Amino acid sequence: MTTDTPSSEAAAAPAPRGRAPTRSARSRSREFALQALYQVLVGRNDASAVDTFTRDLAGFSKADAVHYDALLFGCSQEAQALDRLIEPLLDRPLAEISPIERATMWMGAYEFQHCLDVPWRVVLNEYIELSKRFGGTDGHKYVNGVLNGLAPQLRAVEVAADRADARARK
Repeated sequence: MTTDTPSSEAAAAPAPRGRAPTRSARSRSREFALQALYQVLVGRNDASAVDTFTRDLAGFSKADAVHYDALLFGCSQEAQALDRLIEPLLDRPLAEISPIERATMWMGAYEFQHCLDVPWRVVLNEYIELSKRFGGTDGHKYVNGVLNGLAPQLRAVEVAADRADARARK
């Protein structure tokens, strides 16, 4: 798994299928934010109440709490705007998207917009991996497709530069 340092990672939530041997503090913050957002989506719980519960979970002290806060509260506050970004890339109604995949796509879109210190490919990789660990069997493929569709919109300059570099290497 890629880490975030190229330029600098719940009870009701599903359990992960497999654990990576080591994860960065930012990766851990994403995992906890995903679990918290799952509770927001499925249980219709308030983000502040879920936050209090999540911070008491084992291992939270190893997470980047600032990044976790940004993801949980940012995604909760911008949920409608994030849905509007995602919906044009879906092949079915938003209501039919699994809460894990929806939260993962929210988080990826949020990071594309607000966490410019994290390279777009790192954002993409992190959320594909989270989807593999927590989501449905092929949910990661769906998340990959949607986030790959959003990246050129939300990180146009960075994506174009990466693609130009790839063409130059051929």
